[in-house]
Amino acid sequence: MIKKLLFSSLPLFMFVNISLAQATLEAIEPDYRRSSLHTILLESQDFPNKETVLKAYYNAKFPDNYNNHNIGEKTFKYSDYKLTEQERIDAEVNKTGAGKAIASLGSNLTAGIMDSLAADYPIIIDKYLKDKQIAKKMVAKWFNRQEDGTFDTKLIAKRGQYDASALKVSEANNSARGTNMLSDAGMELIDKTFLTVSRVNFVSNEIVAKAIYLAALEAAKELPMGQGLANKAAEKVYNKTKEGYSVWTTTYLYKLKWNDSIESAFYKDLWIDEENFDAAKKTAFDNSELFELEFIGDEKSTSLVTFSLKKRTEKQIISLSTVRNVDAVFAKLQKKYDVFKPMVPLLTGRPITAKIGMKEGLEGGEKFEVLEVVQDPDTGLSSYERVGTVKVDKKSIWDNRYNLADGEEALDEDSALDRTTFKGGKKYLPGMLIRQIK
Repeated sequence: MIKKLLFSSLPLFMFVNISLAQATLEAIEPDYRRSSLHTILLESQDFPNKETVLKAYYNAKFPDNYNNHNIGEKTFKYSDYKLTEQERIDAEVNKTGAGKAIASLGSNLTAGIMDSLAADYPIIIDKYLKDKQIAKKMVAKWFNRQEDGTFDTKLIAKRGQYDASALKVSEANNSARGTNMLSDAGMELIDKTFLTVSRVNFVSNEIVAKAIYLAALEAAKELPMGQGLANKAAEKVYNKTKEGYSVWTTTYLYKLKWNDSIESAFYKDLWIDEENFDAAKKTAFDNSELFELEFIGDEKSTSLVTFSLKKRTEKQIISLSTVRNVDAVFAKLQKKYDVFKPMVPLLTGRPITAKIGMKEGLEGGEKFEVLEVVQDPDTGLSSYERVGTVKVDKKSIWDNRYNLADGEEALDEDSALDRTTFKGGKKYLPGMLIRQIK
């Protein structure tokens, strides 16, 4: 079978006649198929400097390497979704969705210390997602649903770099290639749509330090011969850790469910466009419960806030700590869950570089697979084939972490790097994709 290699949407001439003496081999950053993401903030109880923390969260740059799949719902308050005891019991018994999220809290001692509602949040989120029909809104966004209920494939064509005319549903269904292209769009784009719900808190370190101190004193009672020394050690740790504040972020990750059966039901029973309007199908979509979000997992991150006021104000320090803490949570989610790992295009092939860095949790030595996009010219279906692996050069990592500069992201003042360099033995080309592996 003849295969066609694709390096994103860049023209072929960009990859030939490249002088190996060039340091960068750089033209432009290529377009490529990203996963799509929508982010929501769960506002909990009041806490110190809440206004500053929330402002920093809202003003932070959208995560790199994802399409911004904004559906308008950006925040909600836990107090708007009161829980009954039966809802708590049902979530725990089912062990699905919210139940899984609750179970993940079990080993986290500080979760309950920091927030008495910690176990309720996953259930509240689940209740909110269903109440606001978030999954359905994410599908509607993909198909550019209008007020009259009609759909089109303009956004899919744009993000997937498809021929818009070939994606016309009424015509695509009449050809094998058109049907394959719609299926490819579903698996390559819609099936890689994610939602994160984050909860940010700003707390006094005294609360955690005191709880740990009291727990240590209780444990010391079991050591009658060494209780005095244990008590002194606990007190020393308490005095050292009680000062200041910390930013706490918990982020819950969800994925939009999309498979052959959902896709088939959507196009058959719910699809309408300007040329094929059907009021009954519009109503069917409005009332449909076909679409769901699947809970993938959650991660937490804590950042100590130290108020060194020589270079920045207190508000600037809080803002910096908040944004970096949220970035750290996303880096953890990307490393832990393969399905959420973004693919990043190589910026240059010699040296091997890419626009990824410390914000994504790179420290040096991380391993990435190098992928090339392969498209079957007969079916139009695309796939990814590994052509090698590279490792992060610990001596050349881009510090792309949030570094306050009038509220915007900026390079570290002492670093001229604007990309990360990788070590690898093969000759790779700009536009090839890399993805972190374990």
